[in-house]
Order: sequence, then structure tokens, then C-alpha cells
Amino acid sequence: MPSGGLRIGTRASPLALAQAREMARLLAEAGHPGADLVPMRTTGDKITDRPLIAAGGKGLFTKEIDEALLSGEVDLAVHSAKDMPTRLPDGLIIAACLEREDVRDAFLSPVARTLRDLPLGARLGTSSLRRKALALRLRPDLEVVDLRGNVETRLRKLGEGIADATLLASAGLRRLGLIDRATSLIDVADWLPASGQGAIAIVVREDSPTRAIVAAIDHAATSTALAAERAFLTVLDGSCRTPIGALAELDGDGLRFRGIIVKPDGSAAHDVARSGSIADAAALGSDAGAELARRGGADFFSTG
Repeated sequence: MPSGGLRIGTRASPLALAQAREMARLLAEAGHPGADLVPMRTTGDKITDRPLIAAGGKGLFTKEIDEALLSGEVDLAVHSAKDMPTRLPDGLIIAACLEREDVRDAFLSPVARTLRDLPLGARLGTSSLRRKALALRLRPDLEVVDLRGNVETRLRKLGEGIADATLLASAGLRRLGLIDRATSLIDVADWLPASGQGAIAIVVREDSPTRAIVAAIDHAATSTALAAERAFLTVLDGSCRTPIGALAELDGDGLRFRGIIVKPDGSAAHDVARSGSIADAAALGSDAGAELARRGGADFFSTG
């Protein structure tokens, strides 16, 4: 570890930097001041001419940072948990999570209060297959157009009229102080978020002393919920190519889990629920994923 302190690998977007600074603040409070941010431009940031699913989907926003972590260029990585691949590169581990923010999706539109209120045939801008599939499940008349970029870019494009509405993670808007831009928030009872949405994961080398350092700032409830949601995704081989929603919620020593898979065109969906002890979080998620894999069948996500 360098004398200047821990080196934190992060994307260079305003939201990612805000998340990394929050982690550095918590580390300082735990007795490890002087952390240095190492911003990086990832493959996902570089691809602007085509949908991310055409380039491989999940992991595109973490690949370069994880490579820098494995090579020793940085000591830890800060990731939005929903951007992480279901299987981390060998030698890396999620060592801690920060306390989860609001898990809901936010609806933003200058022409309607909610998704249901959009005019017939309105254009919904999103690059998320989950959001597209859930939206078409409710409103098959919508025209979905690709809308990419960081939060500020997507807000600008919405203002330019590229789409009549868009959907963003409430957590990101809150962390950037932009939640007032949301027209409404979508209740999780009707619309499950992405696995890990609102959670910030801290990834380290499995054999690194940094693992013990970051464990001191772990928010145990968030880590437990994330374990269930990622186990669910792993069974389903979840990626940006597969519209999947998942949410684990803790209540004392208990955990409630809900998951959903949706056909990309919104024409069919299967959902599942589990409850049990927090000690069985990953097992509950895995079991729920296995049930949906059986019910959906091998070709459920096929668009052919």
C-alpha cells in the first residue's frame, strides 16, 4: 500500500466520483484518511455508437477497474452493484457494501405524471432491457428508443425532446442532488429494480490486507440483501441481455425476496417470492432463481 493511502479505482463519471468520495469519507472516519481516487474510463464509457448489449452487456463499466485492481495499480474498486457481472474475475471479492440508497426507479417526463399516463405511442428512452421489458408489459404501445450516457447526459437528451420520458435509478439522482428532476417514483410492489440497484460494492483482491480495512465500513444489511440478489442472478445467468428484476428486503433476522423475469418484448413474465432467515440469504436467492429457470425454460429470453 502506498504511503499516500489507499488508491480507489472508480469510473470518472460525476455519479461514480460522488460514490467514491463517500466511501473515502467513511474510510477516513474509520481511521484511514488520505485515500486517493483513481478515475478511469471504462469500455462502457467509451462505447457511444451502439447499444451496450451489442458489446457484451454487464461488466463493461467495471472491466478496466477490476484489471487495475488485479495488477496492483489500485487497492480497491468502487462499483455500482447493478453494473457488476454475476461472476467476478478470479482473485477478486466483494469485501463490503455502503448503506443502500432508494432502490426505486424514477420516472421523468415533461408530458406525463406516470408511465401509465403517457400518450398512446409515446417514446420511452432507455438502454435498459429490464426497464424496456417492464414498460412494454404495462404499455405495449410505447416506442422504446435507445437513450444512453451518464445521468446528466440523459437528462439533457430528454430536455432536447429525443424521448417523451425516461427512467433512471432514484439512487443516482439522490446522490447527485437531482431527485427533484423526477416526475414520480415507481413503487417496487409493481416494478422490481435491477439486482443491486442503489447499492455500492467495494471490491478488493481476495488476499489483500485491504479486505480487513474496508470490512470496518461494511453495511451488513446491504451486503446480505446483495448476496441474495446476486445469487438469484447467477442461477439465471443474468446479464444486460436478460430482463430480470430482484429485491431482497430485511426485517430483523428475516429476509423477504422477490424476483421476476420478463420477455424482452414484455409479452410474458414469471415472478417468484421467498422468505427465510438472513443466514440463508444466498440460498434463498439461488432457490428462487432455479424456480424461474424451470418455469421460463431455456428459450424464455430469446427474441427470435
